[in-house]
Amino acid sequence: MSSRTPRERMLRLLSLLQTGRQWPAADLARATATTPRTLRRDIGFLRELGYPVQSARGPGGHYRLVAGRALPPLMLEDDEAIATVLGLRLAAAGGAGSGATAEAAGRAADKLRRLLPPRLRRTTDELLDAVEISATSVALPAPALLATLTRAASRSTTVSFGYESRTGTAEREVGPVRLLRLKQRWYLFAWDLDRHDWRTFRLDRIIGDPEEGGPLPRRPLPAEDLQTYLREHFRGVPELTVVLTLHAGATDAASRLYRVDGTLEPLGDDSCRYVAHVDSYQWLTVVLTLSDVDFTVESPEDYRKYLSRHASRLMDATGSSSLRLEEP
Repeated sequence: MSSRTPRERMLRLLSLLQTGRQWPAADLARATATTPRTLRRDIGFLRELGYPVQSARGPGGHYRLVAGRALPPLMLEDDEAIATVLGLRLAAAGGAGSGATAEAAGRAADKLRRLLPPRLRRTTDELLDAVEISATSVALPAPALLATLTRAASRSTTVSFGYESRTGTAEREVGPVRLLRLKQRWYLFAWDLDRHDWRTFRLDRIIGDPEEGGPLPRRPLPAEDLQTYLREHFRGVPELTVVLTLHAGATDAASRLYRVDGTLEPLGDDSCRYVAHVDSYQWLTVVLTLSDVDFTVESPEDYRKYLSRHASRLMDATGSSSLRLEEP
């Protein structure tokens, strides 16, 4: 009935069960191209290996793989394995702002790669060699932060945290609802208990570990399509693009910048292009100053004028008038 070897048949059966759906015996036998009798024998063998396969008899009877106490080997189809390895590599590369997440993703990708058969390992290696992933494409939040916020959103409870905005640092108490990624940043959409309104918070500006609080009544969202609503909301916030040449390698620059709000493009061993997307020149200037990385402004002219004006004011503060920089 089937040209598959017993080993291939078992792998196919396990792959189907790991989709999480309930499989009527007839459908599962048909999908594995085997007989009901052989299917029952294969299910018994999986149980002997420790896979918790649950069955129900009679009308509506089915097989399904339930969660067990231990994680059994994960069987992936070829396209699933490629997508998983690529996704983990993207997560590892995009985690410049969150070392814990990036490291965990990198370890998981390495473990999965070692488990792949040689043919599939070559395919994924060729794919990764051909795809250039920006080291700062998306800064991933720390796993602990994600866990706290998603737990509060699921249970409809409050959290409190320190938040660093453009106007300073303050304590905020909110009721988390959703986590979203917009414009290369991660945001928390939540009900602000102090302002009695919906607010968005950049996850990279949350200070420390949020503290979980008590229950909060659920409120209807301001729009069914929250992504579209927030994009419309953000149109009122001007975004500034600044292009710089940093006189340091891309890897060195990424490790020294307090936060990367954009992308880094290697120009050589000792330089890279930083395309920053920021909502204020002030914040970018603080980040660059703290990094102690030399840089040259490529554009825009407004940022050159901004730096020149404030450099002159700082030089005046030192009494070094002979070194005063003239504003263009």
